Amino acid sequence: MTNTERVDKTLFEESHYLGKPADEDDRIIMRRINLLHNQTGFFNKEMTCIEIGCGNGATINRVASEFHHCTGIDVHDYEPAFGKQKEKWNAVNSEFKLVNLDQVTMNQKFHRIISFEVIEHFRDENLVSKYFQLLEPGGLAAISVPNKWWIFETHGARLPLLPWNRVPFFSWLPRPLHERWANARIYTKNRIQKLLIMHGFEVVECCYITAPMDVLKEGRLKNFLTRFVFKNDTTALPFLATAIFVLAKKPLNKLI
Repeated sequence: MTNTERVDKTLFEESHYLGKPADEDDRIIMRRINLLHNQTGFFNKEMTCIEIGCGNGATINRVASEFHHCTGIDVHDYEPAFGKQKEKWNAVNSEFKLVNLDQVTMNQKFHRIISFEVIEHFRDENLVSKYFQLLEPGGLAAISVPNKWWIFETHGARLPLLPWNRVPFFSWLPRPLHERWANARIYTKNRIQKLLIMHGFEVVECCYITAPMDVLKEGRLKNFLTRFVFKNDTTALPFLATAIFVLAKKPLNKLI
């Protein structure tokens, strides 16, 4: 057994960590959508899009009008919540499917993929090979993963004797130690780019998503931080970012 396999076995010994979808009013939703709008040609009303790990559909239904057809998939049955978002945004061209990519291979092909804070929950991160298979040649995948250099552990950890699981600087530990107790993997820019390239993708852009401060209670402190410190959607400082955004492309000459 390799060191990586041993880490993954410890991390997901019983079942993969169940992430919580972002709420529809969370700042992170608009940060992600703004980043998509900044990618020239990502939206196209003649193209199809799939969101892997769509959760309640707060993202895919909000952008559905900018595609020909949208599909949201998740391993959990969020169809009722997805339906509410679909109705709210009048996303008549979107649909929800209960799909576990770990067990099922979808035969459809899509022009665009959206997958925010999902890869870190897979039992095996190499499941991103399914992303590559789902894309049409020349297609684009917009992906985000948690940033290792953010001060707090974004997904929490199972730490002995510590009831609060978002201990500062825990994510900065060496990978084997972090993944022994963490609820989900965490990434550096180098790690996520290497993973995608290994599976055939070309990396178009990679940047840090500024911390949205959604976990803070409304008040003066949050107003100050979001107005002056965490104002922009992206940052050059990794210590101010909760996530890493990657835009990856399937080369035109790759038919698989």
